[in-house]
Amino acid sequence: MNQLTLVLPFALPNAELAADLLKVLQAPALAALLSRTSTCNLETFDNANRLLPHEAWLAHALGLSPAPNGEAAQAAFAAQAMRGYGLVPEPGARYFLLHPAHLAIARSHISLEDLRQLKLSEADGRTLFDTARPYFDEIGQPLAYGDAGTWFMRADGWSDLQCATPDAATTQDLSVWMPEGEHARAARRLQNEVQMLWHEHPVNAAREERGLKAINSFWIWGGSLATAESAPAPARCAASLHTKDAAGWLAALAEPTRRDASPNSVLASKQDAIVALGGLIEAAQAQEWGMWLQQLQALEADWFAPLLAALKDGRLGQLRLVLSHRDAWLACTTSKHAQRKFWRAITLNKLKAS
Repeated sequence: MNQLTLVLPFALPNAELAADLLKVLQAPALAALLSRTSTCNLETFDNANRLLPHEAWLAHALGLSPAPNGEAAQAAFAAQAMRGYGLVPEPGARYFLLHPAHLAIARSHISLEDLRQLKLSEADGRTLFDTARPYFDEIGQPLAYGDAGTWFMRADGWSDLQCATPDAATTQDLSVWMPEGEHARAARRLQNEVQMLWHEHPVNAAREERGLKAINSFWIWGGSLATAESAPAPARCAASLHTKDAAGWLAALAEPTRRDASPNSVLASKQDAIVALGGLIEAAQAQEWGMWLQQLQALEADWFAPLLAALKDGRLGQLRLVLSHRDAWLACTTSKHAQRKFWRAITLNKLKAS
């Protein structure tokens, strides 16, 4: 394989905690990959764009956004994700991703629960979908089912609606992350209707008895215009996209056989590849830094060490690491030749340069 790009959302720790976390982390392979490089650049990111740096980077890499930064950065994933679920969006129609969600009401604000923590079963997701679907049909904005936590809504007239990605909005005060634009009021009205449909629904009563949080709302985002496709197909770059521990919508952008990636499976493909690893996101969002260290330690054994070995023995020509947090991404490229720069000390210091 000539080049592999490893995308690691939230692999950059919070600046104020970085020094303490890196004292504990034992990751010599990652340190070698970050220290002995041919290029290494830190790109700051304005998440006023209503998405996170890794999402902007992926959208651009997959040909779904004209730029990875600035005002042009977009999270236009919906139509391509539909195809990954075997759905066929109508050319020229506009679709949005829609996730069943839990909105938590605190004393001073409302927040969005991390969707990964909802543990929504297929049976319950389908029941809630079937409850809501007739209302969407009635207003001419039909729903399509992807999986329990990933649905799609057609809304051709909502091209102005500016939405935040769920990971950008999670843990934040939603007063600044709710949809904006001419149709924002209509989106809010739709959300209120669904909240009433699901209020005291038997699915939620049963969830609360099991100690789970009620599905009391939905989150909408990812609006995109469907282009003409003769058959369901992944995103333009999906021949090279692999995922591991990814949200359903992101996994759907890859071929089905590439949604549980490992170094061996990726290297065996012989094609240049992008691998998105989502295992650090939940711990970082919850600021569970002990869990974050465990996850990063697992990545050291499962990914960084094998890929460093592949570089050194020539099975991999070049490795690019794209590491991010909420406000920046760090892109470092290394190779067999770069790993011979023995005069460069092997450290994890680049993880705290952000």
